[in-house]
Amino acid sequence: MIRPATPDDIPAIIHMIRELATYEKALDKVETTEEQLHEALFGPSPAVFCHIATDDDNGVAGFALWFVTYSTWLGRHGIHLEDLFVHPGHRGAGHGKQLLIELARICVERGYGRFEWSVLDWNTPSIEFYRSLGAEPLDEWDMYRLTGSALEKLAATESPR
Repeated sequence: MIRPATPDDIPAIIHMIRELATYEKALDKVETTEEQLHEALFGPSPAVFCHIATDDDNGVAGFALWFVTYSTWLGRHGIHLEDLFVHPGHRGAGHGKQLLIELARICVERGYGRFEWSVLDWNTPSIEFYRSLGAEPLDEWDMYRLTGSALEKLAATESPR
């Protein structure tokens, strides 16, 4: 079953974020606290959303955390999937596919034009899974990111007049 996350799911989501980061060899990069995630998902102006996959016993099997984007070319919103994770013991049972189906349905129901995400280039099992669903890589695009001191330095730069 796929359902929207509730505040009671926060500890399980944090645990899965850490499991995902461990798999991606980046656990030391995770700074998110339960309080931050609760505020992002359930605060007065949530801009991030989460769906939970449950197993037959209603235990949490996986999650998809996403946010709304906008395409100036399409003139419509879309969904960016930030994280998708299914516990290793639950893989192969269709939970990941069901989470993606639910987000695709949200896109179609709301008239959104895109459903996008990133995947590490070495994550062959995920790449094969996404391609099996019809997803295509955007080979002509490179992602850039500003964080930490580089972000602060740019923000502190005085604008030319």
